[in-house]
Amino acid sequence: MVDLRSDTVTRPGAAMLAAMMSAETGDDVYGDDPTVNALEAEAARLSGKQAALFLPTGTQANLVALLSHCERGEEYIVGQLAHNYKYEAGGAAVLGSIQPQPILAAADGSLPLDVVASVIKPDDAHFARTKLLSLENTHNGKVLPLAYLQQAWEFTRQHQLALHIDGARIFNAVVELNVTLEEIARYCDTLTICLSKGLGTPVGSLLCGNADYIKRARRWRKMTGGGMRQAGILAAAGLYALEHNVARLQQDHDNARWLAGQLTAIGADVRRQDTNMVFVRLAAEQVQPLQSYLQERGIIISAGPVTRLVTHLDVDRHALEQLVAHWKAFLAG
Repeated sequence: MVDLRSDTVTRPGAAMLAAMMSAETGDDVYGDDPTVNALEAEAARLSGKQAALFLPTGTQANLVALLSHCERGEEYIVGQLAHNYKYEAGGAAVLGSIQPQPILAAADGSLPLDVVASVIKPDDAHFARTKLLSLENTHNGKVLPLAYLQQAWEFTRQHQLALHIDGARIFNAVVELNVTLEEIARYCDTLTICLSKGLGTPVGSLLCGNADYIKRARRWRKMTGGGMRQAGILAAAGLYALEHNVARLQQDHDNARWLAGQLTAIGADVRRQDTNMVFVRLAAEQVQPLQSYLQERGIIISAGPVTRLVTHLDVDRHALEQLVAHWKAFLAG
């Protein structure tokens, strides 16, 4: 099957599985799993932060990040369509009594700083205390410009806010901008990194920040059920991914660019392509028939009025050629 629903569907290859099976392990709750410790140290080094924390999922990493920044009755400013606002079951509000203040993102995925300024609450007992600005990089495939990140960093210093980046696909931004992770991470207090999307591990995310922050986050990880034992088996996949699967993200971006051009050429209504994502508008009467047509031919998509196609390490150019050929045949009736 060719699965273009998301880059979360990637499976570990033989080399990654071998690294996992040969991993040295300990008990991470006691802090003595050497492979977890090595992964956290490498994430801290790459991001230029003092420390990092390995968590089982991106949702928990985002939740722990917010819980470690905000107390009950405080709020974070976030995009209306941001993952840690819209797609994570309201965890910060339910479990942390943290109020989200969502605003609409600009066309480039950034949060307009004049709008952010307008929703910062006065220091008044009537209001939740504004504590944090949360950005997403990439956002629906869009890379936040470095100039914007610097402006956001300076803005949060002026307004006594912390700045967090949900960096689930931050290495896609690293590759697209041709910079190091540290060159992006210098403009935030904390960031998350998802290992199980384009980097191809089976599970896992990282949270990076200063030592005191990560100490708080480690307690929140335990409280929210994220303490793992012989987690080195999973951390080994993360170490392998950071060494071998970052630069190759460029292939995913190139494949997405190629796919957008080919679909446009056969008459599909391609709306945009950013990093490893292609967005195609479908007529209402095409949505279910196209999904069924492709699935019968071994290709899985999540069809909708605007359909997102995500390229990743388990989808090569030959697979995309098959997709284009079948899509063309579908359009021809």
